[in-house]
Amino acid sequence: MDHTTAPQPFAAPVLYTQDGTPYYATQPAPAPLALYHPTAPLPAPIHHAPLGYLPAPHTPAPVPVPITAPARDVWPARLLAGGIGIGAGGLGLGFLLQTLAAATTGLGLLVGALGVLYLLKNSGGTGGRGGQGAVNVSVNVTNRNR
Repeated sequence: MDHTTAPQPFAAPVLYTQDGTPYYATQPAPAPLALYHPTAPLPAPIHHAPLGYLPAPHTPAPVPVPITAPARDVWPARLLAGGIGIGAGGLGLGFLLQTLAAATTGLGLLVGALGVLYLLKNSGGTGGRGGQGAVNVSVNVTNRNR
């Protein structure tokens, strides 16, 4: 869309300073915004010839960090850290053994209860062959008072 052919009567006039800076002249009533079209043509874009290679990006050298040595050995801190580590290891081992003892106790009680149920099911009161539990009883009833 070419805006250069049709003038815009509602746009504010453009005033130029001595160094060529354009300014819009103000009006007493606010005017709608309009596109500004400079009278001088735009400079032609600059085309660069393609290079056969890409230049490597410049990376600055890393700044060396000075190594600072401690003035004295911090043996109390090392002893404290070792004691905390050993104590935490001991607590972990204690929790592991406690969990193992609880699991084996639970399994032992379960096996014991199942063993008692098995013995009660398969043992008879007679002590001979297990599982029978029946007694042969023969009853003869005679009526002598008749």
